[in-house]
Amino acid sequence: MNVLLRKLSRETILTLLFFLPQARRIRIERWLRGRDDLKTLGRTDCVVVSYGKSGRTWLRVLMSRFYQIRHGLSERHLISFDNLYRKDSRIPKIFFTHDNYLKDYTGHDRDKSDYYDKKVILLVRHPADVAVSQYFQWKYRMRAAKKTLNQYPPDGAEIEIFDFVMRPESGLPSVIDYMNIWANEAEKIKSLHLLRYEDLRADTAGALEGALAFMGTPATPEELEQSVAFASVENMRKLEERKVFWLSGGRMVAKDKGNPNSYKVRRAKVGGFKDYFDDAQVAEIEEMINSRLSPYFGYGDAAAGPIDSQSRAASA
Repeated sequence: MNVLLRKLSRETILTLLFFLPQARRIRIERWLRGRDDLKTLGRTDCVVVSYGKSGRTWLRVLMSRFYQIRHGLSERHLISFDNLYRKDSRIPKIFFTHDNYLKDYTGHDRDKSDYYDKKVILLVRHPADVAVSQYFQWKYRMRAAKKTLNQYPPDGAEIEIFDFVMRPESGLPSVIDYMNIWANEAEKIKSLHLLRYEDLRADTAGALEGALAFMGTPATPEELEQSVAFASVENMRKLEERKVFWLSGGRMVAKDKGNPNSYKVRRAKVGGFKDYFDDAQVAEIEEMINSRLSPYFGYGDAAAGPIDSQSRAASA
């Protein structure tokens, strides 16, 4: 309820400031969103941080189903901070964020000091797969106002997928920069669990088990099995078609049932970015990743591999 009231307050303020230049209104909106995020961060038990299109919705469904099974709750409710906590106080308050706006309020642009004392699950995905998925999100699902707020090409713009992916403001360079900042700050966060989308795909039950244990709510094998089956790609597409999660707004509703690219759950393919480019374009993308991305996450030719997130969590 507090989150909803803050959203209504923010929208009221922005409506009253309609006369300001667009750039000024954008700065104010990002500041207000950052202020709201800091308030939520202060009350959360665990924060899940990810760049957009890194598998957050899938992880949210997996976690939601686990808590639904354990505490006898309806499958229609996706975790949204404290909504499930308010139904059963044994369920942690989980803040899912793309970490877009906090810096606009705190001024912490290149550090993550706002998260140092929090329990953080850092969800990452191969940056090229993220950038391609962002293209389809922008083209078929993103609201015009969100495009403006986050420096995406404007509504109705004609831009080829490779040009979008190589675009500094919202494509691959932006994804790499985001990931590098987190890599540089990871050791300063007292309790961090690194979760790669690729590992979640390869061993969903095992990766989910590790994340839930990190949060202090370990699962049984039966709970994991049921959660994984419920959150399968095939079942999630059916749930999206049936609008099962309508209580969570538009995040799990297809924009056009006749267009598979307009679904929230699209392909979920590891390394699928290569399907959209010729060999020269793939080489350019891979060169950018190899030369710019930190080896911390285990992507790219020079990768040294990620830290042992379980031991980091245990020692925090």
